[in-house]
Amino acid sequence: MVSTSFFGTDGIRGQTSLDEVDEEEAIHRILNERTLTPAFMRILGEALSHASGSQPGSSARVVVGWDARPHNEALVAALTLGLRLTGSEVIHIGQCATPSLHAAVLGFDAQMGCMITASHNPVSDSGIKVFDAGGYKSTRAFEQEVSRTLLALSQEDREVDHVDREMLASPDEEYDGWAVQAHQDWLAQRWTLFEHHFGGFEKSLTQGRFAQPFILDCAGGFPASWLAQFLTARGIVCTEVSGSAPALNDGCGAGDFSPTGTWTREEAATAHHALLNALPEGRPGQWVGAALDGDGDRCLLIEATETGYRVVDGDGFAARLMEAGRNSGPWTFAASIESDVALSGYVQSMHAENSVLETAVGDRWLSFALREREGSCFDSQAMPTVLGIEDSGHVVMPAPHISGRGGWSLVGDGAATLCAVLLAADRTSSHRFERGWKQRVSIQESHRERWNRDADLFKNLSTNLCERLASLGFEAAERRIDGEDNLLLIHGSSDEGVVSFGVRNSGTQAKTSLSLRLSPGIEPAPFAGLLDETKAVLASALQ
Repeated sequence: MVSTSFFGTDGIRGQTSLDEVDEEEAIHRILNERTLTPAFMRILGEALSHASGSQPGSSARVVVGWDARPHNEALVAALTLGLRLTGSEVIHIGQCATPSLHAAVLGFDAQMGCMITASHNPVSDSGIKVFDAGGYKSTRAFEQEVSRTLLALSQEDREVDHVDREMLASPDEEYDGWAVQAHQDWLAQRWTLFEHHFGGFEKSLTQGRFAQPFILDCAGGFPASWLAQFLTARGIVCTEVSGSAPALNDGCGAGDFSPTGTWTREEAATAHHALLNALPEGRPGQWVGAALDGDGDRCLLIEATETGYRVVDGDGFAARLMEAGRNSGPWTFAASIESDVALSGYVQSMHAENSVLETAVGDRWLSFALREREGSCFDSQAMPTVLGIEDSGHVVMPAPHISGRGGWSLVGDGAATLCAVLLAADRTSSHRFERGWKQRVSIQESHRERWNRDADLFKNLSTNLCERLASLGFEAAERRIDGEDNLLLIHGSSDEGVVSFGVRNSGTQAKTSLSLRLSPGIEPAPFAGLLDETKAVLASALQ
C-alpha cells in the first residue's frame, strides 16, 4: 500500500457516512467503497499538517471553507481536530465557493487551504481540495507525501480524550460569512480588469444579445445568494432559479450538462432541471442562461437555436475571449486533452505569436502549465495574457491578489468566467466559430483499477487504435501527458487534419471516459464508429 494515493483528479471525493469507525476501517472504506468518514478526515488533517511541515509547537495557518452538503459540518470538525492535533492554526471562513477559498488563503496569508466539497458530484458525496500558500491546488508530489504519511499514522496508537476532541474540533479563529462580501469585492475588481481586456456589452444590451431576464443557475451553491444581484446591478437582469432545487446539485447546476449538449424546446420544458425549465424561447444566437457547478468554479452558457438550445462550453468561451482580447497582444493558452479549440488551430490563427500548451484533465494542470511557462509575468503591473481552458467550463484566468500586496494568481471561478464572457460579447463576431467535432462517452461503474498502463488491455488497445487510424489514412502515435499516468492518448495526423482519441479513468467517480476530437473538415462517421466499437470492448472488460 506504500504507493497508494487517496487523491484523484481534483482532491479526494466519496460518498459520506458518519459511522464511527476506527482508522483502519476508515481507510478501507475510502479505498474500496469510495466512502468518506470523519475518522478518515481526522487522520487526513494530521497527515496534511505533517506533510506541510507543521509540527507540535509550530503554528502553520490553515484556512478551511465548505459548501452546503449535509455531512460537511461533521467532516470539517474532524479535519479541524486532525489539523490542530498536529500544531496547525485553523481558520474557518464558513460556506463559500472554491475560488473564495483560494482568495482566503492569500487574504489570510495562510500556508494551506482546505475546501470541503465534491464540486458537481451529488449532494450525497463530499471531499476535499487542498491549496498551497500561493492559492494553487496541491501537486502530485505533495499528495503522495500526504498519502504515505496518512498510512504511516494509521499504524500508530494515538488516543485523544473526549475533552480535547471537543476543544480541538473547533477552529482557532472563525470568520463565518467572510466570503460573501470578500468574493463580491474581488469580483468587482476583476470586472474592471475584464472591461479593459475584453470590452463592455453596451451594444449587446441594446441589441438584445442576452435574454431579459437572463436565467442564472448556481446549483444551489454559494453564488446563488448574490451573483444574480451582482449582474443585475451591471445591466444584465438575472433570475436565479436554483433556490427551488431540493439540494445542492439536485436538478440544477452545470453538473448535468455535457459540453456538447442540445435540447429541443419541448425537451427543455419537460426536463428535470431548474434552468432548462425556466429558459425563454429566445432568438437563434441569443444567450438565455448560464449554469455554475456546486462549488462555483466552473460555468456553462446556454444559447438559443432555431429549434431549442445548446451549450456554449469552455472551448466556446476560449474562442470568444481570445478574439475579444486580441488587441492585448499574444496570449499563452493552456487546454486540457479534452478541449478541441487548440486542436482546431483557432487559437494560433488569432495571433501567430500565440502559444498553446496541452495538459492533463483538471484545472490545476492548466494553472501549473501557465505558471511554469509564464512565471515572471505574474509579478507585473498589467494582467498577464494567459488563459487556461477545459470544455467542461473550467476557465483559469489571472486574478489580482485579494490581499492587495500586488502580483497575480491563477484561479478558476465560474462567476468570473461568466463576467468575462459577457463582457467579451461586444468584441466578438456573431457567427459560429469554426470548431472541430468531438464526442465523449463513458463507462459507468467501471472497475478503474483494470485500466492502467501496465495492463494488456491498455497495450492492445493502443496498438489497435494506431492501426485503425493508419487504415483511415492518419499517421498515429501515442502521446504522454504529465499528470495522467494511465491516460491512453492517440494523435493521428494527415493532410485532412488531426484526430485525437483518449481513454482515461475519472478521478472523481467510478467511470472510465473515452473522448474523440477531430479538427474542422474531417468526416466524423468512421471515427464515431471506432469510438462505439472501443466503448463496447472496454465496457466488457471494465464493468
